[in-house]
Amino acid sequence: MRRPVALRISAASAAMALAAAVGMTLSMSQASAATGSATGYATQNGGTTGGAGGQTVRATTGTQIHAALCSRAASNTPITIEVEGTINHGNTTKVSGDSCNTAAGVIELKQISNVTLVGVGSGAVFDQLGIHIRESSNIIIQNVTVRNVKKSGSPTSNGGDAIGMESDVRNVWVDHTTLLASGGESEGYDGLFDMKDNTQYVTLSYSILRNSGRGGLIGSSESDLSNGYVTFHHNRYENIDSRAPLLRGGTAHAYNNHYLSLNESGINSRAGAKAKVDNNYFEDSKDVLGTFYTDQRGYWQVSGNVFDNVTWSSPGTENYPAGPNPQSNTTVSIPYSYTLDAAACVPDVVSRTAGAGTGLKVSDGNCSAQTPTSTPSTPTTPTTPPTTPTPDPTEPSGTNLSIGAGSDGSSKADGTSYGSVRDGDMSTYWSPSGSTGSVSIKWGSATAVSSVAIREAAGSTGVIGSWRLLNADTGAVLATGSAAGVVTFPQTSLKKITFEITGATGTPKVAEFETYA
Repeated sequence: MRRPVALRISAASAAMALAAAVGMTLSMSQASAATGSATGYATQNGGTTGGAGGQTVRATTGTQIHAALCSRAASNTPITIEVEGTINHGNTTKVSGDSCNTAAGVIELKQISNVTLVGVGSGAVFDQLGIHIRESSNIIIQNVTVRNVKKSGSPTSNGGDAIGMESDVRNVWVDHTTLLASGGESEGYDGLFDMKDNTQYVTLSYSILRNSGRGGLIGSSESDLSNGYVTFHHNRYENIDSRAPLLRGGTAHAYNNHYLSLNESGINSRAGAKAKVDNNYFEDSKDVLGTFYTDQRGYWQVSGNVFDNVTWSSPGTENYPAGPNPQSNTTVSIPYSYTLDAAACVPDVVSRTAGAGTGLKVSDGNCSAQTPTSTPSTPTTPTTPPTTPTPDPTEPSGTNLSIGAGSDGSSKADGTSYGSVRDGDMSTYWSPSGSTGSVSIKWGSATAVSSVAIREAAGSTGVIGSWRLLNADTGAVLATGSAAGVVTFPQTSLKKITFEITGATGTPKVAEFETYA
């Protein structure tokens, strides 16, 4: 029977000194980072590797976790923090340093990058203590439990979110976690997995979200639409009232999840959001997909799902359920490879793989559980600076700066948009009103750029002929050439960059105008 949710860091010597002061075990040799490799949207935008290649530290308190972050040579020095034991308010204090920005009463991953937190040994439990990721990138959280984080009552942490991300966060992989609450907002809890204020390229995989009024959101309001590119796969949502997730304006991919007892609503796509919903198993739930509590409607593409004892409300004002016979009303292009388990076996394979303490088992794509191999890191010493991988000469690396920027151009054909070149979606595009024209990416402040990637939409590859790349601030020509692709040039600081098509064999279709530092 369904239960109401209410019932329910010269660097080496200083590092060693700081570690000793808080009792942290710091290994001068290296160990593996996370087990397995990132999946879903976390593989995009340069990928997500966390602390791979860095030193490994063992921590048994929140203060030790913060000390490990502050012990690094720089805020982007890779590190893997192995966590064991119960982390709570009593053992989590603020630690200061040049490579960190921590706070008491929360695990603060702020203004940092290249970090892995992984539970080891008898397990890692963050008890009434949330994990906060802000202005950070390339973060992995794996094999931990976060429980009973509250925004009201005592103690409070992280605005009531078990894991919360906000303010220009990029590339986060959360894997094999157990996220728990003991009620809804009236009991002091908020979301289990929240993303807002320009958080992108996130994957939540093989995790359990249970006993909460709110599963999680992507976008804090109908005007917070810069989030997205989030993958949810092989997760179990159980006894959740709503927000599984709530998706505002972004793109999400949900596949092979088991949704059990979604009491009020499930995947809530609204404000122009797009959700691709593949081979999931919805069970004993209500209104598992649609647009709810708003007139600003969203979209979905559905395939291969099982709806087992799912009830649907009647359509009405601010209530647009996808059922009782869910049909696709958009298409969503997925840029990464993935293998689908059959929906019918999802409850079983998820029960054997999802959550902390399950041996990090994953599906083999054929409804069977297997243990992935560890991802080895390169041996170094703590005084060795992090190595920057050599990028593929045909592809830039780092963050696509176009996402979240502005855009304009010389003209646009009917049905196309300047904004389509910076939305990360290869299925949308801009075309000029003829065979030539220009499109620009612009920022509110000077931004350093050294490469761009022009990607043509499907079916139009090779149409673009000659072109020029311009510094629109000065009119200077940064590069010229023919055919779309990756263009490199001396790093230039500018507010606006223009791609001008001067020759084509037909009507160009630019799906993405990516920019990189």
